[in-house]
Amino acid sequence: MPFVVDGFGGHEFAMKSKIQIAELSNSGDARGFSFTAPAEALAFIGRMSDVHLASTKPQSVRGNHYHLRRREAIVILPGTKWSLHWDEGEGQPAQHREFDGSLAVLVLVSPGASHAVRNDGDRDLWLAAISSETYDPAESVTRKVT
Repeated sequence: MPFVVDGFGGHEFAMKSKIQIAELSNSGDARGFSFTAPAEALAFIGRMSDVHLASTKPQSVRGNHYHLRRREAIVILPGTKWSLHWDEGEGQPAQHREFDGSLAVLVLVSPGASHAVRNDGDRDLWLAAISSETYDPAESVTRKVT
């Protein structure tokens, strides 16, 4: 998948209409890693209404849904290999990208894009997400992309 720099604080984003992907720079030190989301990612969310922290067991999947209204910024932390699966909307083909787990990755998800994170490694995978809307199970619609 080609990458372009699109003004998100110099981060490289894979440009898709509904999914944007960027590897985050590690500003950590001997104490551990530290990552900051670019201001443009926070602007994408707008008013933050929900924070979600989750682990995913090896060979498990989180997601396989899309949101009707909610914008979501997901940070997948380094630690184990994983893959992102998504589509651009109803009737569009599923796409995927694999990651080796060495870097933190930011994924911006627009409404209507089904998305899923699959842990392809042998250790727990951790992610943190912020959303523009409070969690409402009726607002997340199942559409499998893995």
